[in-house]
Amino acid sequence: MKREESVDYQIKAAWHAIARMYNSEANKFDLTVSVGYILLNIDLDEGTPATKIAPLLGLEARSITRTLKNMEEEGFIYKVQDEKDRRFFRIFLTEKGKKAREVSRLSVIRFNAAVYDEVSEDKMKVFFEVMQKIHQIIDNQTNHVELKTLVDVED
Repeated sequence: MKREESVDYQIKAAWHAIARMYNSEANKFDLTVSVGYILLNIDLDEGTPATKIAPLLGLEARSITRTLKNMEEEGFIYKVQDEKDRRFFRIFLTEKGKKAREVSRLSVIRFNAAVYDEVSEDKMKVFFEVMQKIHQIIDNQTNHVELKTLVDVED
């Protein structure tokens, strides 16, 4: 199979192109894509438990610990100990964080509008159906596929 015919290649290549585009825009405001996505996933009124942010982004909690620390040091967020469970912290946006969130939100809106302007509603519907199906396939895959089975299939 040629890489251009591989589903994962197309998804990864598209995501990298999107990330480069967003990073180019974010750099103008001293932001990154990672920071932007975190800002977009913090509840403006209630804050968001620190432990819930990474799963909202499809990541492991430890993968954003340093980013959250840097965001706090740069004045985008602040932490408040959870009133119900003192072991956890809620993350809230500062005024600076709210402004940066708005920049991120507008970037996402502009990109989506550009895509919707160029791609028909029917094709977008099919795109989302295919992506949903890919998610289902991934969720249903077993993690115990033996290497021998894969080798046998290729022979």
